[in-house]
Amino acid sequence: MGSELSAHQKLLLEMLKDFDAVCRRHGIRYQLFAGSALGAVRHNGFIPWDDDLDVILSRSEYERFFREAAMDFDPEIYYVQQEHSPHWSMHFSKLRRNGTTCIEKYHPKDPGIHQGVYIDIFPYDNLASSPFQRRLQFAASKVIIAKALWERGYETNNVAKKLFLQVCRLLPRRSMERVCMRRDDTESRMVHSFLAAGRRYKKNIFPRTWLDDCAELPFEDGVFPVSTHYDALLTRLYGDYRTLPSPEERKCKEHVAIFDLNSSYEGHLKEQKEMHFAIHTRSIR
Repeated sequence: MGSELSAHQKLLLEMLKDFDAVCRRHGIRYQLFAGSALGAVRHNGFIPWDDDLDVILSRSEYERFFREAAMDFDPEIYYVQQEHSPHWSMHFSKLRRNGTTCIEKYHPKDPGIHQGVYIDIFPYDNLASSPFQRRLQFAASKVIIAKALWERGYETNNVAKKLFLQVCRLLPRRSMERVCMRRDDTESRMVHSFLAAGRRYKKNIFPRTWLDDCAELPFEDGVFPVSTHYDALLTRLYGDYRTLPSPEERKCKEHVAIFDLNSSYEGHLKEQKEMHFAIHTRSIR
């Protein structure tokens, strides 16, 4: 597992360098987020047992990325999996590497979904000043996420969650997005990442400066943007983030069923179809 994880991280780093180069070319501001920011601060690179790479952009920069920069990626090497695009129902985006396999433990409803190794690309949005409206935004984000998960093929054995999924699939996504994203507002003093890592309400509300202000920090053999306010941000997300978890907790997430850096997921689709997965209960944030 060690050599496979190391190879995975090496490829993710290569992908991050390409993503960073495209963003710098277009003057698009982003920063490492969540576990990737934690890795930069605490480990000067990947968390040793992590197989993820997350970046986050303001909604305006996120949309500009797809409008102006996404076409810069060589289509022979990369697939840009934009939110709510054909074959991808989710509310965030991914940069996928062609010729690789990262098949997760579920059976997608859409057989055309790209399942290569990826970087997660998350947006953050305006947050209302009213506590009531903030709660509405959080509730709308839960609906958006649940609807996307149902469309993607996630299942749950929890009766309450199953009912919630069935109700949410009938609700209009665009109406929920208007509530959650508040695109028409001027830039708010506070922002939220409910559609990124928003499992908990209070943990995903930040002063805008925390995600707007960046410093360059070492990450493996490169230097990438991380929040200038990383201590406050990581404390909000993780609490005492400087203390390492117990050795028993230092393990990769067990969400990948088939992983292959040397061949395309397309060659593994039959194998995926024949695999039996225990019903995957996903937290509906």
